[in-house]
Amino acid sequence: MTNKQTKSQGFGDEVEQIAKKLGLDRIADRVAKAVGKKDCGCGARKEALNNPDLLVNKVFYKNNENNEPK
Repeated sequence: MTNKQTKSQGFGDEVEQIAKKLGLDRIADRVAKAVGKKDCGCGARKEALNNPDLLVNKVFYKNNENNEPK
């Protein structure tokens, strides 16, 4: 059995993977629909947490152009 993992672009991708494994993404969608929302906001939250200017992304993911090795 192969485990295909994609490289995370930042902290938002890690949060998304954990939420999917725990089933929290489906719960968030159901709650959003129950209260009349079209979207639970997970995508926007993921993008905000993948911001390369966040300290966690600079330290752990080094996806900022200034942090790449020369």
